[in-house]
This record gives sequence, structure tokens and C-alpha cells, in this order.
Amino acid sequence: MLSKWYQHIEFAYPWVLGFLLLLPVLIFEYYGRRKKMQSAMLVTTTHFLDDVSSYRIYFRHVPFWFRCLAIFCLIIALAGPRTRFTEQQTEGEGIDIVMCFDISGSMTEKDFDPNRLEAAKEVGIQFVNGRPGDRIGIVIFSNQSFTLCPVTIDHNAVVSQINNIHSGYLQDEGTAIGSGLATSVDRLRHSAAKTKIVILLTDGVDFGGVIPPDIAKDMAKLYNIRVYTIGIGSEREIDEVVNTPMGPVSQKKKLEYNEGLLQSLAKETHGQYFHATDKGALQKIYASIDQLEKSKIKTTTFPRFTDQFFWPLLAGLIFLFLEMVLRLSVFRKFP
Repeated sequence: MLSKWYQHIEFAYPWVLGFLLLLPVLIFEYYGRRKKMQSAMLVTTTHFLDDVSSYRIYFRHVPFWFRCLAIFCLIIALAGPRTRFTEQQTEGEGIDIVMCFDISGSMTEKDFDPNRLEAAKEVGIQFVNGRPGDRIGIVIFSNQSFTLCPVTIDHNAVVSQINNIHSGYLQDEGTAIGSGLATSVDRLRHSAAKTKIVILLTDGVDFGGVIPPDIAKDMAKLYNIRVYTIGIGSEREIDEVVNTPMGPVSQKKKLEYNEGLLQSLAKETHGQYFHATDKGALQKIYASIDQLEKSKIKTTTFPRFTDQFFWPLLAGLIFLFLEMVLRLSVFRKFP
């Protein structure tokens, strides 16, 4: 524990630590002087005396070691131990972004590794970490939509909420793209940012929900919100293992994908449509969006310090107090 504490510590006055070299001198002088000490009265033999050993004899050096520990701790405290961390101050114009994730059952298809949703989460987190000056929110949808994280500059909270996303989070099955987009627009419509965008990630098969995609699209246009749509998946066939009374059986399954809807949503809101067929393509798409939507942010980094002298100072005073108590009580000398 002490070594872990020391690894994160620096000293405001490191030259004070040079006084620690006095401790070996003090120890050498103490034991040298003890060897030269003689009794006040010389006797020729002590055989006639009973055993005079006691705890005072065995622990007679304890007050001295308490004093050494007190000096050590006080020197450490005087050196000004402190922890250093950097703080960033951002100035300029950021972008408000809502990332809208489809979490319907179709997003668990395994044409991505390990599946569509998990791949989308992983790449989404990379995107969030690359936008330090922007406010970002999270919306999820299946048959209904839900704001998982409001638009915030706290990216740790955003990443945490993305990690919590899983298929079935919203129990009703379906893919209500219109509801998901409408909720995302609602998160941004009162924003004062000059640039507002929604990144809508889905397989594009819309059914269910109470708000049609065309209505959600008109809402985005009304509030000058650009929609970047990412179609994830393909219309190819995959092998799927199905449990039957005769045991597991492998059969062909055609994956559904509606490209036209996503193209329309992007084009009419002055965004762009992208098609991701694997995780690598998804990463390139987010990189493209990152280049298209630039924040005008100036970041200033400066160091901050937190003083850590209290605990060594307290320890030093405790050791000093114990040394004085022992010398004035248990190890008190009488003339």
C-alpha cells in the first residue's frame, strides 16, 4: 500500500528529503554511546543478584525508534508530498450528438463479430472517446424508444451507458425507427449548439412504433438536425442452428436489410448514409463522420496538485507523542 502511494506522489520541496541522511548518523551515534555507558557503581560480581531482566530491558530502545520514525515522517511532511493530475479546459464551439442504437432482436445476428449490437457498441465507444469537446447522448429503441443518457459532456457516463446496452433492454420486440429518431430529435431540439446531429444505427427494417419514419424525418428537418444513418448488416444468407425435436439442425436464413429508408432519412436532413458490412467498415464510417463534423474546440491542459502532507505529519506527531509518554512513564529514569 505504501509503495502504491509513493508511485503517485511527487514532492514540492524535494531538497528537504536530504535531511533523511541524518537518521543513519543519529542511529550510529545512539548505539555507539550506549556501548560506552558504564554503571554508576562498579561491583566485582553480580552472581548474588537475582535475574534482573524485565520488559524494560528488552524494550529499552523502543522510545528511540519512535523518535526516529517521528523524525522520518516529519521530514516527509516538510518535503510537501502531493499528487499531480492534469485538468483540461475547453473553449470554443462543440457539437451536440445523439447516438441512436437499434437494440431489436435482429441486431443480435452474427454477421458481425460477435454480433451486430456488440460490434456497434465497441466502435461507438471509440467514437465517443475521440470527441472530447462535444456533448453526447444515447437513445435506444426496439418497438419503443428510450433515452438512456441525456446529452452531456460527461463522456465517462456516456461510455458506461453504452456498455449497459443489451438486446432485450426494452422488452417489446420490433424495430420502431421512427420512434427512435423522434426521441433523438427531441433530445436536441432545445439545444443551443449551432450543429446538432443524430447518428442512427440500425438494420433498417422498420415495423412497430407509433411514429412513422417520415414524421420523425420532418421533425429533424424542422430543427435543423442532420441525420447520419448507418445501415448495419446485409441481405445475405447465413447458417443458423435451430433446435428441433430431432435435435439441433442447421438451416439457411436470409438477413433482412432496408437500405432505401436509411438513404431517404439521411438525404433529406442533409446528412449521409453509410453501409457497414463488418466491424472494420463500421470503424471507417465513424472515422468519416468524425471528419465531416469538426468541433471548433481549443483545449488547454494545466497541472493541478493535491497536498498529501497531512498523514505523514499526523504519523510523525503520534510517534513523537508515544516517545514522550514512554520516556516519562515506563522508561522514566531517576537520579
